[in-house]
Amino acid sequence: MAETIWVSAPHREEASTLAAALGIQPEIARILVNRGIRTAEAAQYFLYGDLDCLHNPYLMRGMREAVERIRQAISRKERILIFGDYDVDGVLSVVVLSKALSSLGAEVDYFIPERLKEGYGIRESHIEVALERKSKLVISADCGIKATQFAKRAKEKGIDIIITDHHLPGDSLPEALAILNPMLDDSGYPDKNLAAIGVAFKLIQALFEREGKLSSLPHYLKLVAIGTIADVSALRGENRLFVKFGLQALENVSNTGLMSLIELCGLEGRKISVGDVGFRIGPRINAAGRMGVANLAVQLFFTESRLESLALAQRLDDLNAERQRTQNRIYNQALEIIRSRSLDKRYRFLVLGCEEWHRGVIGIVASKLKDFFYRPVLLLAYEDAQACGSGRSISEFPLINCLDECRDLFLDYGGHAMAVGCTLLRENVSLFKRAVNAYASSFLNDEHLKRKIGIDSRVNFSNIDSSFIRNYSLLSPFGVGNPTPIFLTEGAEVINDPQKIKDKHCKLLLRQNERVFEALGWEKGDWAAKVKRGDRIDLAYSLRFSEYMGEETISLSLEDIKK
Repeated sequence: MAETIWVSAPHREEASTLAAALGIQPEIARILVNRGIRTAEAAQYFLYGDLDCLHNPYLMRGMREAVERIRQAISRKERILIFGDYDVDGVLSVVVLSKALSSLGAEVDYFIPERLKEGYGIRESHIEVALERKSKLVISADCGIKATQFAKRAKEKGIDIIITDHHLPGDSLPEALAILNPMLDDSGYPDKNLAAIGVAFKLIQALFEREGKLSSLPHYLKLVAIGTIADVSALRGENRLFVKFGLQALENVSNTGLMSLIELCGLEGRKISVGDVGFRIGPRINAAGRMGVANLAVQLFFTESRLESLALAQRLDDLNAERQRTQNRIYNQALEIIRSRSLDKRYRFLVLGCEEWHRGVIGIVASKLKDFFYRPVLLLAYEDAQACGSGRSISEFPLINCLDECRDLFLDYGGHAMAVGCTLLRENVSLFKRAVNAYASSFLNDEHLKRKIGIDSRVNFSNIDSSFIRNYSLLSPFGVGNPTPIFLTEGAEVINDPQKIKDKHCKLLLRQNERVFEALGWEKGDWAAKVKRGDRIDLAYSLRFSEYMGEETISLSLEDIKK
């Protein structure tokens, strides 16, 4: 495991000014400033913004053309084919677009390629799907920005294409009727962080505005929130509003399939959090695509049968369990390879592959290994003469830039700074390993490969009162772009004999300034033998809220401790 260092955010004068202007605690103001929110106006938007703050969807280039073509298709009763990706973001984009367009009277069909057979994205051969379905209009969801050959063939066949995507383009853009993608340099849209489902939502917003149906718009935020969280999009700007109000809406669900999924996850009657979506709801939807049957997830949200929805939700749960078993097996195999060959001591970029590995789950395993060894990791699933790879990176190393440097080795590749996918000939894997490690060695030093815990603010236990908690809650929801705040408390006394829970967690009782908190070190069971009653420790931690019998309790989730 990588060495961990604590990094305290620098003291900034703006925090004091902000605290005075808003009437909030200095610790809360420091968190805002650490997130780049340094004016009272920006803080008001962050803390109190609502759906009236959403941007005009027509700021996005191509929106007017897309809206007019869809309205034309509806009036002509043309079949609209929605072409989606197989992950949560893509699946739910298909669902919300289908439901929204159907509510406007459109005849809608959808298609999601099978991950394990067809791979990612719209290929030239998929024109046959549009022809078979007799569609004159194709709308992509979470894909299409690189579908130049498909768009060319579609144009030849008289089929119009509207692309909704959030990925970076290739060397040239497809010849589509409209491209809705905030990542384009000339998109005109002020928020570039939208997930694909966020882009789909903006299209729905524009359509509903034109049809006088804006009152129906919030209904879609439940799925928009799930897709945004599952795609690990930055919870800033509009994404934050989508998730904030979408999570609130999940307290009152009418969709039969979503209701069944929530019940199966054990979340019925509970306030659903970002973590609940990220670790319970999202993985079950995602499992269908990872295991090659994404259509099951779409069907769940379309069925109105309670019996069928329960069966589909159970099937997704079974697939997720299968995915977890496969993932754990690959993780343990990869860990053994790395340790037995001391790869983490020899290389700054870990690349390894195997014929037995399932390419639907190697991305998750790469992410876990990246966290453990704190360095970029790319795993390859060997299939005949090809190697299909999925990689994850640390914040200090933009992974897509590394792959750009050896692009000549790939049959296909794409992604962004933190996550990539690629396909190359198996005979080129050795060349690839040498190339990426040469690049990584020139880019990464020893300091880069130390895990960092960013400390937002020092705080004494006595300051964590009801007013503090009330203002702290305004900072949520937490996630990428707005991480859960990490606090530092110094000199806390251990007042119990540390307990090892379930053989892997450590529970402590800590006292400072006459205030006592229960603290839990997740996956830190070895701490129980390292500290004892009476020890004074410094701790880096986040606040943890739980509800029991209607009463909310606060405990500490320990990131690290120092004696």
